[in-house]
Order: sequence, then C-alpha cells, then structure tokens
Amino acid sequence: MEGRRAWPRPRWQTLRALKGAAFAAPFLLGFLFVFVLPVGYAVHESLFTERSSGLGIGGQERVFVGLDNFTRGLGDGAFWASMLRVLVFACVQIPVMLGLALVMALLLDTLATRTAHRYRLAFLIPYMIPGVVAALMWMYLYSPRLGPLTDVLGTLGLDADFYASEMLWVSLGNLLTWHGVGYNMLIIYGALLAVPRELFDAARVDGASELRIALQIKVPYVRGALVLTGMLSIIGMLQIFNEPLLFRQVAPETVTKNYTPILMIYHQAFDAGDYHYAAALSIILALVVGAVSFVFYKLTNRQPL
Repeated sequence: MEGRRAWPRPRWQTLRALKGAAFAAPFLLGFLFVFVLPVGYAVHESLFTERSSGLGIGGQERVFVGLDNFTRGLGDGAFWASMLRVLVFACVQIPVMLGLALVMALLLDTLATRTAHRYRLAFLIPYMIPGVVAALMWMYLYSPRLGPLTDVLGTLGLDADFYASEMLWVSLGNLLTWHGVGYNMLIIYGALLAVPRELFDAARVDGASELRIALQIKVPYVRGALVLTGMLSIIGMLQIFNEPLLFRQVAPETVTKNYTPILMIYHQAFDAGDYHYAAALSIILALVVGAVSFVFYKLTNRQPL
C-alpha cells in the first residue's frame, strides 16, 4: 500500500548468523554462569577481609584491603610448597599415564575394528567410575587390615604400607593412572583412526616393520592428541582434591591440610573460615594453571624444523 514504509527483509547471512548464535547461546549462558560470574565473585571477595570491630565484642566487620590477600598468598611458603609438590608429582605421573595410553591406543589400532570396539569399552570402564568411588575402592585395596594387596605382597616377602609417607604418592599415582588412562587412550585412538591407512600399506610394501610404522608414522600423527591430553592432565593435576581429601582420613599425619593447593584453599575457607584469603589463593592458582598450560602448549606444539 502507498504511504506505508516497507521494512527490508533480513539477508540470508544475517539469518545464518542468528541461527549460529542460537546454537551457541546455551554454551555461552553456561560459560557465563558457571565460569565468568564465579571468577568475578572470587575476585571481588578477595579484595576484602573480616576483622573484629571495637574491642572484639562487636562482632566482625567487612573491611576493604585491596591486594593485601594476594600479597599474603604470594608470600605464603606453605601454598607454594604444595604447588611444587604437585608439579613434581605431575612430572612423573603424567608421562607414565600418557605413555600407557599411547601403547594401549597403538595396540588397539592393530586389531580388527569389531574387536577393538570391545577392548575400547573395557579400557574406558575405569573412567566411567566417579572419582570419589574409585578413590574409596582403592583405599579399601590399600588397607593393611582389609585389603588384599598387603597380603599378596606379604606372600612375596614384601612389606608395603601404601599409606606411609614414602609410598603415598605411589598410591595416588596408581589410582590416578588407573582412573584416567582409558580416557586419554580414547582421545589418542581417535586420532589414530584419522591417519590414512594407505600410509601403512605403503610402509609395509617398503619392508617397514609394525614397530617402525608405529614409531615413525603413527606417533607423529597423534602428536596433537598427546599435547591435548597432556595439557588437560596438567590442569587436572594442579587441581587434585578428591583423592588427597579422602586419603587424609586414613593418613592425616602424611596428608596434611596443606598437602595440595586445593586442600589448602579448602582448609582456609571451611576450617579457618577465611573465605577472602581462600578466594585470593583460588585466583592465584587459576593464574598458575593458565601459565603452566600456556608454557606447556608452546613448548610441545612447535612444528618440527
């Protein structure tokens, strides 16, 4: 009709962008409420502290202290000792776990597809078990009174105390490796499936053995998967909490309240009641995790010359 303004129809590019945004909206909302807002709240809380008002009979008052909690955390020897303890442990446990995952993935790749599917599910079962349940199960196996491992090693003439200070990291490492090796194996095996099969056939025609094919063709092709699993393992290791917390119930003299960074943060928040200092330590830990992950990615993801 004349005199009525006609609104332009949206272009198909605009409709396509809106559809893409609609698909991404659930993730963005979850990222906002689960990550961005909690981090922002932690930063806000870390800028305050609770102090006694008057002569101490007036209760607690909230006081703005700026970066004092961060300064205290950066100078906290116990916190950095726990960080170093976990990093040293990660330098041993993560290569062992990823090495086992790589070997398992290479062995699966040599099997027929139908047979590999069965073994893949069997290897993944430990990862399907919740971490707390897995820790409780292994704590029973480690128990010197109820578990079978102590008796089995005793028949071999070995006296092993899995909760002793010199054995605790071995016990934790065995638990974490058993629980996580299947997940890492699945990622590496998925990368192996993307390798062109023609390369293997050509290598066999040239007389290459299966070991040489694995080392010179398959392993270089899954380098990206190894970097990804290594970075995820480092992030998870620096935030290890469930296993040490449960082990502390049976070995409190070994697993102290400052044994790992998360345990120390947990103690400061819920035992000492210093939520503001715990928030500052959480931000420092997040920055350390990000820095270590970034350095690891840069060092391991370089293209060969």
